[in-house]
Amino acid sequence: MSGMHRDRIDPGGQGGLRLTIQIVTTVILNGYAAGFAGGKLYAGDLKKVCVPVLNCYSCPGAVGSCPVGALQTLLGSHGRVPFYVLGTLMLFGILLGRAVCGFLCPFGLVQDLLGKITVKKLRVPKRIDRPARYVKYIVLVLLVLIPVMSKVGEPVFCKYLCPAGTLEAGIPLMIADPALRVLRGVLFHWKIALLAIILVSAVFIPRCFCRYLCPLGAFYSFFQKFCFHQMEIRKDRCTGCRQCDDACPMALDVIKEIQTGECIGCGRCGGVCPEKAIGRGWRITSVR
Repeated sequence: MSGMHRDRIDPGGQGGLRLTIQIVTTVILNGYAAGFAGGKLYAGDLKKVCVPVLNCYSCPGAVGSCPVGALQTLLGSHGRVPFYVLGTLMLFGILLGRAVCGFLCPFGLVQDLLGKITVKKLRVPKRIDRPARYVKYIVLVLLVLIPVMSKVGEPVFCKYLCPAGTLEAGIPLMIADPALRVLRGVLFHWKIALLAIILVSAVFIPRCFCRYLCPLGAFYSFFQKFCFHQMEIRKDRCTGCRQCDDACPMALDVIKEIQTGECIGCGRCGGVCPEKAIGRGWRITSVR
């Protein structure tokens, strides 16, 4: 039998708690302060550890390895199946699903902070929004999985698309090392332009990168239905006021989509629910 141990969301404190977790996680994952000061990468043993989020290996402060880059580099260049990378992703997928995106991802934190800027947010029409959400699965297949299986030996997603890498690594390294500034070319300018577009878009369309482009979000979405962490709505309490829809950074129909792969488990819906009908909990499965 399956059961849900439910923890009610505290409307007054959920946002602050989540922000604290996001900041602490970002600091821990990028805790090599000497790297930012000297423009040199951390090369200790922790760099062999794969983190479960987009956090560029080449970031001066990074103390771990990005899973996408690790997958493409290890299998492509060395011909070794990186089971520990796959195992790490699957472990976090089974435990948290896309709550990894809502609580642990540094680039998710950047988007959330940009989303706090007081401007009128854009509501992408459903006829555009729903098909556009499949783009992240295309990115996962074309820029991550196919290069890995083809043993290209090059981190294609990291090189041509990843905005987190540009923000965390490209810009800091260019600032710290004058020699790199001389070498910058078309690819660097492409990545800067792409990063600028995504960051500006995040001001008007909350979590736009998570919605439409992130391959890790696409990967974790496959675990959402059966991961231990679940969001839940008490239908007997819900009055259909739709305040949850207005608060959702992923622009979901919360009542219908809270347990789909598009929900990042941030809990903002529960924070605004006047009836406290939305909660989070841990799915516990037992056999009798």
